[in-house]
Amino acid sequence: MLDPAAPQLVVNSRTLYFSWLPADPDAVAALVPTGLRPRPDRQVFLNQYIVEDETQTSGFGAYTLTYLGVSLLGVDAPDGLSPGGWWTHYVASSRLVREYAAARGAPVLAGRTRIEVSGEELLSETTIDRTPLIRARCRVGETGHAISSGHHRYFTRRDGQLLSSVYPFIAEPVAPFEIESVEFLQPGHPTYALRPDNPLTIGFGYYSPRSSFAYPGGLSVHPTVATAPEPARAIHQVPASLARSGLPSGS
Repeated sequence: MLDPAAPQLVVNSRTLYFSWLPADPDAVAALVPTGLRPRPDRQVFLNQYIVEDETQTSGFGAYTLTYLGVSLLGVDAPDGLSPGGWWTHYVASSRLVREYAAARGAPVLAGRTRIEVSGEELLSETTIDRTPLIRARCRVGETGHAISSGHHRYFTRRDGQLLSSVYPFIAEPVAPFEIESVEFLQPGHPTYALRPDNPLTIGFGYYSPRSSFAYPGGLSVHPTVATAPEPARAIHQVPASLARSGLPSGS
């Protein structure tokens, strides 16, 4: 087992990362523990990524991962551009990664993620016990000279304490990029509470065939002190042409 206090580096993963407004805002808010506050719009985020080869990590080896969660109010990442997030589900193919993440308080599950790109069409899918759980379809372009970089801040809970970690990242996003549909395929699974509204309304997102990030070396205990609210960030809705197409949004 890897030391959960040790930092880890991942380079050049294939990453699909985006957020949406949920079909059941109250169910989403109920997933956030005392001491943290969901955004007023109850925004949900999803990150699906694939590490193809062991040479892309400092100790994890090759693996796939999907994590979901709820965007938070008043606990932005240090760059001030990304809201903090509470992880609700963390689906990893690697036992080593699951053990490392669980020791940091992540809500781990065993499962696999695939991302397939054919021309302009991207299909991503997360499965548990070989049963499809989440599926997304996107339109993607090519990588150019643009670089996206900054920090994400995620919260977990361990031994009754809220823990905060800041994850630096560098990604090469494609352009154009458009999310067409998001499906939550198992109504009986706990992830179904996070399904998107219909029509699908996206908050942020990108696909990058080369995304690098680090698991920080330490975890800080988050004090459960109320913070002043701040305005919700801008969102955009899936184009009307797609909304009318009948493509599923998961509702």
